[in-house]
Amino acid sequence: MEVIEEGDSYRISRVEIKPRHGIKPQIHYHRNEHWVVVSGVAKVTCGETEVLLNRNESTYVPAATLHKVENPGLIPLVILEIQNGEYLGEDDIERPYDLNLIKPPSENK
Repeated sequence: MEVIEEGDSYRISRVEIKPRHGIKPQIHYHRNEHWVVVSGVAKVTCGETEVLLNRNESTYVPAATLHKVENPGLIPLVILEIQNGEYLGEDDIERPYDLNLIKPPSENK
């Protein structure tokens, strides 16, 4: 992730995800996120909703919502991520695997 610009209540970042990789499910309690696909295809899970986003498409991730993004494609996925909220610290990230809210795929047999 590369931070492009940030202020007191916002941060704009460029996120690149390799083909067949993704970002683990996570929750933020103090910020919302907007994701815009610049290139590639994003498989986004936000709460109970799963969508595929192509170039120039976007989605909104409200605070306190479990979410993840994956790159199901064969080329790198590039997303512009706009975070806004009262607190943008990296310690406002909880991962359900770490909290035992969901089991890792290896345990779902």
